[in-house]
Amino acid sequence: MKLLINFACFQLGWFACVLGAANGIPWAGPMIVTLVVAIHLLIAQRPGLDLWLVAAAMAVGLVADSLLLASGWISYPNGYWVPGLAPYWIIAMWALFATTLNVSMRWLRGSLPLAVLMGAVGGPLSYLAGAKLGGIELLAPIWAMSALAVIWALVMPFLTLLSCRLDGMTEVAIPDFVQSDWRVSTHG
Repeated sequence: MKLLINFACFQLGWFACVLGAANGIPWAGPMIVTLVVAIHLLIAQRPGLDLWLVAAAMAVGLVADSLLLASGWISYPNGYWVPGLAPYWIIAMWALFATTLNVSMRWLRGSLPLAVLMGAVGGPLSYLAGAKLGGIELLAPIWAMSALAVIWALVMPFLTLLSCRLDGMTEVAIPDFVQSDWRVSTHG
């Protein structure tokens, strides 16, 4: 049940952010995301560590989406808080995404290659869906989708590893070419 609630809350926040931005009310999504993140932290087993994960995801998202914006390959209709940086509503989506890493997307811990694949495919598809709904504009679609595939192929395993380290409960299947000291040991 917790998995379904987490997934449903993610979907609610995602649509609120994208549709809010598309309809000129970019603050609506972050308000819902703030509520979702607060509820997530209230019921989390390790709220302090989950808060670190949320903050890390927001920092990664700020850099990634600001670079995409600077490239000229994508554009956002509104919600800019500082010129040249990604809008606040997309950073809120990164916080929302972080709430799934230890819950509904926990299954990715079983394989980092799968996390790479899911990132490379799922990340760009999410942005494409956002573009179809009017939340973003893909100014150079091929370049934007290619860059998103690379970014998310790196971000997904990174955040998966980070979520595992902060959770400290599950072994991650890491390819042999990665040093063994990156493995997360099982506690308890």
